[in-house]
Amino acid sequence: MSFRVTWDNLLDNVEELPADATLLTPLSRKPFHITDVQQHRVLIEYQADSETVPLQRDQFETLFERVDDTTGSFDLGRLPPGAEPYATVMSLHPRFTIDDRDGTLSESETPTPSPLVDAHTVEHDDAPREEPDIPVYADALLLIDALEQHDVTSLTDLDVPTLVNLYTLLSDVQRNANDLRQEVRGVLLDRLHHDQPVSGQYGSVQRAVRRNRTLKDDETVLELLEAEGIDPERVMTVDTSKLDDALEVTSLSTSDVYEIEESEYVRKADVDEEMKETRLQGLKDQLAGADEDTTELQAEIEELEQRITELTSFDSGTSFHTRSTGG
Repeated sequence: MSFRVTWDNLLDNVEELPADATLLTPLSRKPFHITDVQQHRVLIEYQADSETVPLQRDQFETLFERVDDTTGSFDLGRLPPGAEPYATVMSLHPRFTIDDRDGTLSESETPTPSPLVDAHTVEHDDAPREEPDIPVYADALLLIDALEQHDVTSLTDLDVPTLVNLYTLLSDVQRNANDLRQEVRGVLLDRLHHDQPVSGQYGSVQRAVRRNRTLKDDETVLELLEAEGIDPERVMTVDTSKLDDALEVTSLSTSDVYEIEESEYVRKADVDEEMKETRLQGLKDQLAGADEDTTELQAEIEELEQRITELTSFDSGTSFHTRSTGG
């Protein structure tokens, strides 16, 4: 298929997008909107600013040729700066597919929707509200309830039971949020194939490398140092695990060989799961009741709007009769 035909089909698909559909750049995940479609260019506007950016037809043709020249998939990491939106818009064509896991753009015989288009903003979500069945959601809901009931800007004014409740819930939220954070991190690592920041609605992340060093076995290290003329005695240290074993068979005390410094902290001793579940169910019932009230109110508003429309509408088939007077 020639680029001319591809371009015409692409413009048709772009024009079919909802007016406020949000698109994402494939690598940096910057959201943008298409503001206009013209014969030789597509105008976009990044969500972070109001500057209009034109995407030119000839640049789309260059990308088309790059993909056509590759045997398989075009690596999006090879795109020049500022060219990411071209790949996103190109993926609106049914023959082109973006793999946001591998970071590639390729031709496909099977039409697939672009993973970088979010058109849900124009749809009204009338589906019933669903609560995620994950521990952090339940604990966060309980914590929000506690924060709304007490003024935590002045902790010294709170009684001990209230402080205990807050500490317990904060601890649970921290633990469960960290568990979920690590799961999300694992999925992100599979998706990020570069070290550029990737933006979302609330922030951005980027792939990074952390180096952890683990010492090889003593014999290997000491032999290497000795071969370089380093006296092994210079790097020898006391092994604390072996020292603890030695203390058990001597008259020495721990304080004889360790500098001991004590610090106090609060440790969560127990959690009343039954009480948490009872309160949580109460909060869920309140939320469900709020949803029902909202639905009923919406129905009443729609009924009122319909009545107003009927009263104020003009019927073109209605006849108006006036009394005539004879002359």
